[in-house]
Amino acid sequence: MADLRTKYLGLNLRTPVVVSANPLSQKIDNILQMEDSGAGAVVLFSLFEEQIRNEAAHLEEMYKSTSQLFAEASGFFPEVDDFGVGASEYLELIHQAKKRTNMPIIGSLNGVTPEGWLQYAKEIAQAGADALELNVFFIPANDSYTAESVEQRYLDILTALKKEVSIPIAVKLNPYFSAMANMAKKLEQAGAGGLVLFNRFYQPDFDIYKLKVRNDLDLSRSEEIRLPLLWLAVLSGRTSCSLAATTGIESAEELIKYLLAGADVGMVASTLYRHGISHINILLAELENYMEMMGFKNLAAFRGQLSQSRIANPTAFERTNYIQIIEDKKYRI
Repeated sequence: MADLRTKYLGLNLRTPVVVSANPLSQKIDNILQMEDSGAGAVVLFSLFEEQIRNEAAHLEEMYKSTSQLFAEASGFFPEVDDFGVGASEYLELIHQAKKRTNMPIIGSLNGVTPEGWLQYAKEIAQAGADALELNVFFIPANDSYTAESVEQRYLDILTALKKEVSIPIAVKLNPYFSAMANMAKKLEQAGAGGLVLFNRFYQPDFDIYKLKVRNDLDLSRSEEIRLPLLWLAVLSGRTSCSLAATTGIESAEELIKYLLAGADVGMVASTLYRHGISHINILLAELENYMEMMGFKNLAAFRGQLSQSRIANPTAFERTNYIQIIEDKKYRI
């Protein structure tokens, strides 16, 4: 039998399939089923800064005093009352999950300001979470923001939290940084234990007949793996941070590709909504079948094998390879 064990954020995981932050983990029974189905770890649904503000009046005042700085972005946030689980219940869920499971439980904070995170980062750690994932939900819609100021926001939040908690911290990145490799390096230097590629910001759609913004969310699809696949392959071997792949894992094929690029784990959510939590079993069975067919005894035997630092032709990830592709006869009209 193939050895599926891996490490993520310094934690020992029995498999590389990690449940990413999503509402399914609001129920302890679902978390137990995730473990029974073979998940290596679970990232709990995100605790939003709005929830923290709802339970702490002084943070509400802080938000009001700075809201004009990111007024454009605030329109993309749900109302506080739309959240089903408050901060206190979140901490109790961590406590119960740690009490009733043996797998690592990772907390998740989703916010926009350092002040909105500090208290509950500490309480998430105190509740027993094995690690923390930072989901920086910030859309720089104001044209006064520079690339440097956007990067600094991430670094400031990470730096502030590293001073308050001792558990490992992963940063969930968006794909829009102008120099992704350099940003990864800065986050590593600031103390990030892991990088999660990539965050899918809420992207509004329009109802062209009612002339309204539609409030819906599309589940990720397997076709979306190529962008995170590229950057995982570029970063693998160039950072000491753990690497997590998220978005588009529908079958073991996408998971295997991410592992070949250098990911330590693959995170799933959309496929669980489509096929049920027990689909984790199928992903792992398919992964084992692949490894046995290829003669890989463990994940280390093939992880990162197709990363840019290890392939024979590193230009396969660069502009020159694109030129070769479009010069191919089959792409000519």
